[in-house]
Amino acid sequence: MFGQLPMYQKQGKTAFNAKLDKILRFSTHLGNPHTKFKSIHVAGTNGKGSSSHMLASILQEAGYKVGLYTSPHLKDFRERIRINGQVISKKFVVDFVSDNQTFFALNQLSFFEMTVGMAFDCFAKEKVDIAIIEVGLGGRFDSTNIITPEVSLITNIGLDHTDMLGDTLAKIAFEKGGIIKEGVPVVVSEYQAEIATVFEELAKSKMTSLVFAAHTIKDTYKTTLLGKYQFKNCKGVVAALGQLRGFSIAKKHFELGFANVVKNTGLLGRWQVLGDEPTIVCDTAHNKEGLQLVLNQIREAEYKTLHIVLGFVKEKNLAPILALFPKEAHYYFCKPDIPRGLDATILKKNAMVFGLNGAAFLSVKKALSAAYQSASVDDFIFVGGSNFVVAEVV
Repeated sequence: MFGQLPMYQKQGKTAFNAKLDKILRFSTHLGNPHTKFKSIHVAGTNGKGSSSHMLASILQEAGYKVGLYTSPHLKDFRERIRINGQVISKKFVVDFVSDNQTFFALNQLSFFEMTVGMAFDCFAKEKVDIAIIEVGLGGRFDSTNIITPEVSLITNIGLDHTDMLGDTLAKIAFEKGGIIKEGVPVVVSEYQAEIATVFEELAKSKMTSLVFAAHTIKDTYKTTLLGKYQFKNCKGVVAALGQLRGFSIAKKHFELGFANVVKNTGLLGRWQVLGDEPTIVCDTAHNKEGLQLVLNQIREAEYKTLHIVLGFVKEKNLAPILALFPKEAHYYFCKPDIPRGLDATILKKNAMVFGLNGAAFLSVKKALSAAYQSASVDDFIFVGGSNFVVAEVV
């Protein structure tokens, strides 16, 4: 799967197929499993993974059998496909690939198309009550966008993947809004005045309702997911479940679901505390908007000295991101262990322009080890910049 097929995780833009023809053909080959279960579709620049896990956790607490499809994975491919928090079996993956290998070869499916088909086939065969489906990239041409969900949730819009989705917030909003379906209610977690009309016009064209959760949800719930930025995600989740018909979800299910997200769904990498004395935290935020929220959270923490282990992928527009980082921190630049990983010496050179000083390391492991050796028990170590950096430390 990883070695023979195009995969965005490894190759970037060249693996992105802005068409739905192949996934539709594959779904027909599988017997259209995407039509055999109910779903909630989740898109957005930041927070869609956390929101998807929250939705799944709450529905699990309400007693439903819940499928969860997310991407990318951090440690194990099977993290992408879960039922009630349990990853699918190795046997299911092996059998699925074996049964469909000829089709893959003849139709040259991408890694993501194949994986989406696997998830939908699994959820149909397991007869889930509902599946939470996270968009991989964008929305309009994402392979997950063949479903007709019960509710569509869009978390927020930021400037990310601009080479594929457009170079303005409005263009990106249009692509994310491509998940809005005829008559299917849509919820937007955050209200961003400059792009609100994009969603309003899309909803109107699809003759469906639109809810901005930031304006309508007053209830607040505590979540065990750390990071104050989760507050906005929680509102979107509450609003989305408020639009879901035919499911019985009580207040206690919301409370327990928010309180047990990691326990119920196995979520990794969101303000995840890896150690104390010194405090070590990692987060998968990897664009300007996401990293700004994480850095705000770091500023509120108590510590003597801040150490930052940082790595990115090659295509990342570094200038607006590096401008966010504090100059007083000690930096440990590293390259995530994938072909798309940005060389640590190049990152160091770019960072110095913004007054960020530190050393370059050959690997994430060596960078974190150096940070740990340098830190005192009262210090704070942050690890991030990319999903792939975090994947090597969780």
